[in-house]
This record gives sequence, structure tokens and C-alpha cells, in this order.
Amino acid sequence: MDPEQLKSLIEAGIPGAQVTVRDLRGTGDHFRVEVTSSSFEGISLIKQHQMVYAAVGEELTNAVHALSIHTETSEE
Repeated sequence: MDPEQLKSLIEAGIPGAQVTVRDLRGTGDHFRVEVTSSSFEGISLIKQHQMVYAAVGEELTNAVHALSIHTETSEE
């Protein structure tokens, strides 16, 4: 998977989020994502990560082997 594809999936699933994606190995299947969104306000870290997993959807089991997630709340 291309990092831009992964970024697009997350942005579509979490509207208004600021997303940065890094391909950790250059193989298109190990990524680190940083997601900043006001929609994370007041919810647990686990729920925030579940939102990212939901946005990635089936690709998490098909094209993505490893996904490291860092989430932050924005003050929009």
C-alpha cells in the first residue's frame, strides 16, 4: 500500500483529521501514523486507536502488516 492511500483512508474515516504516514520499511506494509483530530476530545486512547483502525478497515488485514498509531487531540 502507498502511504498516500493509507492517509486518504484515515482522512475519509475521520473527517477533519490531520494525518501523517511514514512507511517504516519501504515495503508498503509497515506504517507509523500520526493522527490529530478534535473528534478525539474526551475519549480514551483505546477508542481513539479503534477509530483509526475502523478508518483503515479491511486494508488492515489485507495490505497492512503492522500499524503503529500515535493520536493527539487538536483544539479546533
